[in-house]
Amino acid sequence: MKLAIKRIAFLVIILGIWQLVFSAGVFEDIVFPSPVKVSTALYEGFVDGDFMKALGASFRHLFMGLSLAILFGTIIGVLLGKSKQADETAGMYLIALQSIPSIVWVPLAIMLFGFSEFAVVFVVVLGGTFVMALNVRTAIHSVPPQLVRAARTMGTNGIPLFFRVEIPSSIPYFMTGIRLAWAFSWRALMAGELLSNGPGLGYSLRYAQDYARMDQVIAIIIIIGVIGAVVDQIVFSRLERNVRKRWGLAKS
Repeated sequence: MKLAIKRIAFLVIILGIWQLVFSAGVFEDIVFPSPVKVSTALYEGFVDGDFMKALGASFRHLFMGLSLAILFGTIIGVLLGKSKQADETAGMYLIALQSIPSIVWVPLAIMLFGFSEFAVVFVVVLGGTFVMALNVRTAIHSVPPQLVRAARTMGTNGIPLFFRVEIPSSIPYFMTGIRLAWAFSWRALMAGELLSNGPGLGYSLRYAQDYARMDQVIAIIIIIGVIGAVVDQIVFSRLERNVRKRWGLAKS
């Protein structure tokens, strides 16, 4: 309860500062709309159905891209985690690829797929694959050696060892990888949609900017931020905490 009050109070303070800056006329109204005008844009966007259509398209792109990113990232991560030669050869390049901002991939996606939804999904896949692969590789490397030795002592080797010992031990890190893949994919999605021909939240953001509708621009930015925070806190953070607690890794 106290935490909720603190968060609400902080939000009220931010809105108050926003209104003060608007009332002081620091920026022109067309550039810096009031909280009331942005709230109206939010309401009208949902009532008209424009924001809901954009949200539906964005979540479709995200689901496709994130699913492929988790699949590809898991395969690459397991390969690097199990093969010393592969890790020594390609591990460094994986880190380099993960450090590339998602928007850098947009020109390549446009050249390959044009201004289509496939280009957006391609950017999302690249945005989430490498961070997922790094976490899966770390998960494989973090399996306690004593567990592996104990399993081998009892006659478990090869594929059975991987499925019975290494995968269960890696689940907490795997969940962290999924959470990070979601965050990176969500950012990549916005980068890809900004330069697409729609539909999607990113496209709607650029469309509003082209027509100098800053109230809609800020409204869409708020939607993007709220969705990112809510999905992370309600879905992925909770799953990660539950897994870590079940595996005895949560701090008491």
